[in-house]
Amino acid sequence: MKYTIIGLFALSLFGCSLSVPQPPITKQTKNLFDNDSDGVINQRDHCPKTLINAVVNNDGCPTYIDSSEKNKIHVLFANDSSDIPENYMQNISKMSEFLVKYPKTHIELKGYASPVGNAAYNIVLSKHRASAVYQALINDGITPSRIKTMGFGDSDPVIAYDIEESNMLSRRVTAQVVGSQENIVKEWTVYSVREN
Repeated sequence: MKYTIIGLFALSLFGCSLSVPQPPITKQTKNLFDNDSDGVINQRDHCPKTLINAVVNNDGCPTYIDSSEKNKIHVLFANDSSDIPENYMQNISKMSEFLVKYPKTHIELKGYASPVGNAAYNIVLSKHRASAVYQALINDGITPSRIKTMGFGDSDPVIAYDIEESNMLSRRVTAQVVGSQENIVKEWTVYSVREN
């Protein structure tokens, strides 16, 4: 009886309500999901289709590193010939592999002749030499539209120790290509495999 009176007295002091008010309902105005699982919520993500395991910045965009490499062709020809010597075919094959690896690159083949004989004939000969390398690249599967040929005749002889060596080095086709591509930097995980 004594406790009941104290309980009633306490109820009268603190109010008679035994119900708790509902918490306020907040409306979510931002997209807090992370659809591409890169750790940046959709609301802030400027790159919503990031690849899994990519290192991203605060905007959710991946970090890229630009890698580039060079490759060149240097083919020497016999006097008054546009036949590619067999020992240069491997050099041409390596260029074909390079062009396959970097599909956005193009190559410009520059043909030359030695300053022996008629200058007009040497221009035609230098074009035939460039065309021979062009055909070898096409035979390796390179699209013709990626290859340009030019013939310079005997206009740019190679300076060498003597005339015979200069003439030998001047009968050539040259080209240099730079291939570049962007690679996404990936996060390291326990499942990562080291590349050799």
